[in-house]
Amino acid sequence: MKKMFLILAGMLSLSLNSYAENPLWLEGKTQDSYEITVYRSASCGCCKGWISHLKDHNFSVKDVVVNDVNPHKTRLGVPTQAASCHTAEVNGKVIEGHVPAQDIKRLLATENDIRLLAVPGMPSGGPGMDMTGAPKNAFTVFSVDSQNQVNSYKQYKDY
Repeated sequence: MKKMFLILAGMLSLSLNSYAENPLWLEGKTQDSYEITVYRSASCGCCKGWISHLKDHNFSVKDVVVNDVNPHKTRLGVPTQAASCHTAEVNGKVIEGHVPAQDIKRLLATENDIRLLAVPGMPSGGPGMDMTGAPKNAFTVFSVDSQNQVNSYKQYKDY
């Protein structure tokens, strides 16, 4: 049984290395480096894929594995309808879900009153969800400002 577990763990590790299949997720890569704290469940493989995507964009990731991400979502003011599988903090901003690293960097490089970027759910094809053969579903990165106004920050359709 232990041997089977080790084989499955090895296969999972190999499949995680297949993330970042779409070269679009490397566009906008800069040498700018930011420290980001990611709160995630130990059982979530796509969170690991998203963390790998962040590292590809020179983010220094503090990976915090928790039993329940919801208290962090509540503390950081993530609206229920914006929720995804992981939540992150970077330079006083909140990042929810599979937000492309280039969008996070654009947010951090500009003067704005945006407090949160979110990709609700887990859209197939987005960073961390882009395994080989995965469909590329359209998704929107939403922004929430200090007045809790929601706007479309960036849309990904034919990528």
